[in-house]
Amino acid sequence: MYEELFTPHQIGKVTSPNRLVFEPMGNYYANLDGSVSDRDIAFYAERAKGGCGIVMTEVASVNSQTGRGNLRNLCTDKDEFIPGYKKMADAVHAYGSLLFVELYHPGCQGISFINGGSMASPSGQESGLIHMPCHEMTKEEIKATIEDFVSGTERMQKAGVDGVVLHAAHGYLLCEFISSYTNHRTDEYGGSIENRVRIIKEIVEGIRERCGDYPIILRFSADEYMRMIGIEGGMVLEDAVEMAKLFESFGIDALDVSAGNYETMNWAWEPAGFDEGWKEGNGEAIAKAVSIPVIACSVIRTPQGALDFLKKGVAFVGSARQFFADPYWGCKAKNGKEHTIRKCISCLNCMESLMAADEENGMRCQCTVNIEGGEEIDCLPIKKDGEGRKVVIIGAGPAGLEAARVAAERGFRPVIFEAASAIGGQLNIANKPPKKDKLTWLIDYYKAMIDELGIEVRLNTPATAELIQAEEPYKVINAIGSSPVLPRSIEGLDGSWIITPPDVLSGKVCLDGKKVCVVGSGMTGIETAEYLQDKGCIVALYEMADEIGPGLFFQNLIDVMGRLAPGGCAFYPKHQLLSAGEHEAIFKNTETGEQVTAAYDNIVISLGTRSNPAPADIQAAYPDLITIGDAKKAGRIRGAIEGGYRAAAAL
Repeated sequence: MYEELFTPHQIGKVTSPNRLVFEPMGNYYANLDGSVSDRDIAFYAERAKGGCGIVMTEVASVNSQTGRGNLRNLCTDKDEFIPGYKKMADAVHAYGSLLFVELYHPGCQGISFINGGSMASPSGQESGLIHMPCHEMTKEEIKATIEDFVSGTERMQKAGVDGVVLHAAHGYLLCEFISSYTNHRTDEYGGSIENRVRIIKEIVEGIRERCGDYPIILRFSADEYMRMIGIEGGMVLEDAVEMAKLFESFGIDALDVSAGNYETMNWAWEPAGFDEGWKEGNGEAIAKAVSIPVIACSVIRTPQGALDFLKKGVAFVGSARQFFADPYWGCKAKNGKEHTIRKCISCLNCMESLMAADEENGMRCQCTVNIEGGEEIDCLPIKKDGEGRKVVIIGAGPAGLEAARVAAERGFRPVIFEAASAIGGQLNIANKPPKKDKLTWLIDYYKAMIDELGIEVRLNTPATAELIQAEEPYKVINAIGSSPVLPRSIEGLDGSWIITPPDVLSGKVCLDGKKVCVVGSGMTGIETAEYLQDKGCIVALYEMADEIGPGLFFQNLIDVMGRLAPGGCAFYPKHQLLSAGEHEAIFKNTETGEQVTAAYDNIVISLGTRSNPAPADIQAAYPDLITIGDAKKAGRIRGAIEGGYRAAAAL
């Protein structure tokens, strides 16, 4: 059905076995000195094993003294790094795939204090997001940087890597040169399009002189979408098409079309509000302008979406997050197992965890739905030692479902007791706000796993000690979830008029067209507010903290607020709820201390959740009960799935 995705295609002198590309994504997996780690090798090899014809690494700094993105990104500026890349290339080649290493310098988007001070940029312009001190590059620095890219490429060729990707996208140094937003130079490296791309031309010339016909891919932002944040200038598709023709004339072997920069991060690494295929026109336009292969990405999640994109003229379809979520996407699509694909839900936990990564907290880039992502060296292969022993799991939310999946993979016989009429738990509520339907993909994945692995699920069956004892289980896992918090310290929250987000999102309560006060602006609160606004409600959102959305990852907050605010929702940060009546609530303005009265038709309280206790008879019968997910600690989907995975892996 998707045969065209699995035909070979050349890039320069090398041939990919198919049209699927694992695009670069930062991960914080390298060794501290910038060398390739065993974790890196296992991670990239798994994407090759899973069916990606081309595997691209994360950014690899061409200068480890002035150009690192973090303390654990790859580097290419020392000969002692070559053996590690050789091992990585061998691991990827073992599955018939190609390995390309992405060479970069962060420019103004680098972190100054890990790079020896002021960051180099074409015109000394700081990043509008991170605001690190920068200086305008001298011509001597430009020539030195060109040499860094060329010598880095030489090392990759010596390591047996199939080619390099020059990273001129996403606002990093080479992107800063080609973009009118960041390049204001008046010499031969600034001004006209021909001058702005000169640094690319000279890098390619240097590589050709020293490495011959070694394959070179150029990755660039076809559109930086600066207009979306009210700024004129920057890369736009019309200029990108002209540049693409020049890149081809320079001897580039393929173009990898992306978008955005740090200021327009949501258009580069998209949150849930962006649909599959939304920017496919960029890749299509570039492909029509050149004769060399074009790789392009556009939030591709499904085989049909990838095939449709391919039919628009691009040679390769790329994704980073989808192949992070399911490295076996390619094999599943090829072998008629499309229904078992674990789709990326665009939650951006990967980006949030990467930005939070450091040596003290031990954080690395993590995927919400694939706990093995980045942990392949520790988790794979899964032990097959269940020997048919029965495991009872209470609750079919994400924690319980993942525990059942892993237990079944290990050879245990999981039996799930679920009180509701469907699997999914709170996913069946969380998928109701606008643009959150991607969470349904996760439910569908677990339905497929239940069928594939023969997992027994008993719906409409609240667990009791008697029912569990009849199964004579080896272990019992409690994944009973959590419930909304209604603090008794706030007067009126025990009233019959109090409504919670699950009441609204489940359809238990219909507030269409009403004037609604929503208290609490965590992710559930703002998404419930958006849901209500979408239903024609007049919504006011109150929050005790100084800002709306305290603690939320900024990309997700920007995404929802970008739809919520234009719809007329009123926002009241610094307002602490004191009491709630049926049609009137009293708040204290935490800045002025004055009391404020809000009138409404209905009030929705979104102040978080607390873990549900296991039934007393089950606790008494099973003192060694294993508790996971929200039942252990209320939190996010990643925490629930990880709890299920770890519990089943430890059986």
